[in-house]
Amino acid sequence: ISSSDNHSKDRDMFANINRKPGLQIWTISKMRMAPVPTKTFGNFFEGDCYIILNVSTSIDIHYWIGKSSSQDEQGSAALYVTQLDEYLGGSPVQYREVQGFESPKFRSYFKNGLIYKKGGLASGFNHVDTNVYNIVRLLHVKGRKHVSAAEVEVSWNSFNSGDVFILDLGKTIIQWNGPECNRREKLKAVLLAQDIRDRERGGRADVVVVEGAREKDTPEVVQMMADVLGKRPSQLKKPVSDDKHDQEQNNSVRLYHVYDNTGNVVIQEVAVQPLTQDLLRSADCYILDNCGSNVMVWKGKKASKDERREAMKRALNYIKTKNYPSSTSVEVMSEGGESAMFKHLFKNWREKGQITGLGNTHTVGKIAKVEQVKFDVMELHAHPDMAAKHHLVDDGSGEVKVWRIENLELAEVQPNMHGQFYGGDCYLVLYTYRVSNREQYILYMWQGRHATRDEITACAYQAVTVDNMYNGAPVQVRVVMGKEPRHFLAIFKGKLIIFEGGTGRAGAVSPSTTASLFQVRGTSDLNTKATEVPARASCLNSNDVFLLRTPQKCYLWYGKGCSGDERMMATEMSDRLFRQYKEVVMEGQEPAEFWIALGGKAPYASDKRLEREDPLHSPRLFECSNQTGRFRITEVYNFDQSDLDEEDVMLLDTWEEIFLWVGKFANETETKESWNSAREYLKMHPAGRDPDAPIIFVKQGNEPLTFTGWFNAWDPFKWSVGLRSEMCRTLFLNAGSLNKGVDATDFGGYSAPGGPASTFPMYRTHGGMMSPKSTTPTSPFRGTYSPAGSSGMSVDSKLLINVPASELPEGVDPSQREDYLSDEDFENLLGVSRSEFLGMPQWRQIELKKKAGLF
Repeated sequence: ISSSDNHSKDRDMFANINRKPGLQIWTISKMRMAPVPTKTFGNFFEGDCYIILNVSTSIDIHYWIGKSSSQDEQGSAALYVTQLDEYLGGSPVQYREVQGFESPKFRSYFKNGLIYKKGGLASGFNHVDTNVYNIVRLLHVKGRKHVSAAEVEVSWNSFNSGDVFILDLGKTIIQWNGPECNRREKLKAVLLAQDIRDRERGGRADVVVVEGAREKDTPEVVQMMADVLGKRPSQLKKPVSDDKHDQEQNNSVRLYHVYDNTGNVVIQEVAVQPLTQDLLRSADCYILDNCGSNVMVWKGKKASKDERREAMKRALNYIKTKNYPSSTSVEVMSEGGESAMFKHLFKNWREKGQITGLGNTHTVGKIAKVEQVKFDVMELHAHPDMAAKHHLVDDGSGEVKVWRIENLELAEVQPNMHGQFYGGDCYLVLYTYRVSNREQYILYMWQGRHATRDEITACAYQAVTVDNMYNGAPVQVRVVMGKEPRHFLAIFKGKLIIFEGGTGRAGAVSPSTTASLFQVRGTSDLNTKATEVPARASCLNSNDVFLLRTPQKCYLWYGKGCSGDERMMATEMSDRLFRQYKEVVMEGQEPAEFWIALGGKAPYASDKRLEREDPLHSPRLFECSNQTGRFRITEVYNFDQSDLDEEDVMLLDTWEEIFLWVGKFANETETKESWNSAREYLKMHPAGRDPDAPIIFVKQGNEPLTFTGWFNAWDPFKWSVGLRSEMCRTLFLNAGSLNKGVDATDFGGYSAPGGPASTFPMYRTHGGMMSPKSTTPTSPFRGTYSPAGSSGMSVDSKLLINVPASELPEGVDPSQREDYLSDEDFENLLGVSRSEFLGMPQWRQIELKKKAGLF
């Protein structure tokens, strides 16, 4: 067959590609692309190569290399990827995947895990056939977050004490849990076993579990294993760690220019982090080395065809030259089709056609100008994605409480002083609002630029105290002076004033100055603030309004670039800030006294500032872990709510803000260190991020709209059904006969409904929602008593009042002692009925509980 005939067939095959969102997979058979049936997705023969096309908001092409595949197959796969990329217009991002070292993005397509199968199509093996039961195979399951299962010899010699193994006997699938494996590994293996049952056996197979440490509990299943594997040896091999050792990495991100020089390819270093977008020229190709962890190739639109086609080959040559492992991840992308990770490595990445500012705007007190939108509170709740995009949970109409740190303690600030912040102080701001008749809280920790280290420490300490008063419900936000998030501005209704220094404490004397200058920015009550800047002409900006106060009078200075809304908000702000008469001064018409007060005329930023478009970057989710002895973050691709692991701290980077989400069962050390970890993340980010960007601390079950809006189809009841995670729900409600041989304690004290030890946590009604009682990771709550309000038995009040938590009756939740009182005791102790109590704000409930000795 001629090469032109082959090329024609390839074009015909590409013409059948589905461009709708979804996953398509081909394998290389006889050097040709052969489609893989959907039911076998996630199964990969070690002797083959595969091409994976994922169409979503972007188009990604992966080619997967089996460890036993031939060089010819690898070459064919690479060639087809290049042709497929050209057919799709050169916009896809290409990824090279090596068996066992797949990228998180690739693994995200197969949520239940990957299965590596021995052999390949060339060896006569067939892909999985549904409803075939004459199967005997052993799968070795590895991994904690992303699992993979490799076919191993069907023998006890393949087992070890720390991993999970699946013995697939066709009609029976046996999951054997090593004595030293952990709960998460067991749960992930369950999902994989169920996936095999459902997709490969059409749901007609039994999944059973054997605990390696208690095989005597399941004698029938153990005998079934012995019939296939022989007698179990007394000692099994020791486990091998799941954690792969990192290669020696570079200290920084480096950009290299790749070009031809009289027939020779030259790779020349261009720059190190932080990188700027103007380094990339459309006529060339570049290699970006991401600290040695992965290599990216960028192809300019005007680069020659040969340069573009050779991009992957040059990346592999670069890896070989650097002596990086052959499994090092490679991404290839074209100009205009850059991946989110690539753009995150550049400072201030801008898309083509995005409006950019002109000139060199002065940075003192600089605030990004934001699009003004008229918000309807209900509309924000109906469209969480809009709330997330605009960083607003509501319109700021909730209740506000403000405390200042004085002598390391909390001193409440009177309402008439709300919105006035001094650079020499630290403040706590508690914002309370209601969603679905339930109170929500945001606790802002505002740190003045000139506050002492002790005051900043005390601010964090007192935040914990306030957080505990509200049972850990508040979302905590660290705010550095001058970097106030948008919602913080909204709650002060256009009256937020930030003084550079001084203190708001009673009796404090402010230093006398001849003049003070305030920069006012904002177009409505939702986004306006006044910031004190040095009283110098160089601090002016043509795009804003400034308020200059002298001993004689006040001047309201309108820059040529400011809008009518900005002038109106500045006028209202000036009336609040200074009672005396204000003289309006237009830029270019200033009287001599104005310049004298500023120390004389001087150049200032006068270029017209244009609005910037948001978002500049796609949100990214990371899993945070210290399991290897040092803090590490691993990106979660194609993330949704189910990727928020209850045993982890997760970091959501929306670029303008950083969210730290803490699962209920997160490692205590990770939780305590999460603030430092987020600051370290910003500090070490290769794009030179602002280290003072707002950091928002969110606890599971108390997520604000500005967090949930970044997730598609957020389910507010996901964690309120009494089971510890989505995996648990799958495990115990849909596992068929899975509860056979499972001890409930292995999964946090829960088993299948009706099975042994099926003890569920107690529930209480609050605000019309059902939610489990709070628990602690070290002491899972297992109910003996039921709340009196749900027809359960009440507890003698003497056993509840002023009794240490450790001495409470078994099953009583220390944080909700009032639930176990009889109705009569409840009213006598708290002075209100149970229904009246539930209708009160939480702070009032806490006060009554403290007074009664129930807190």
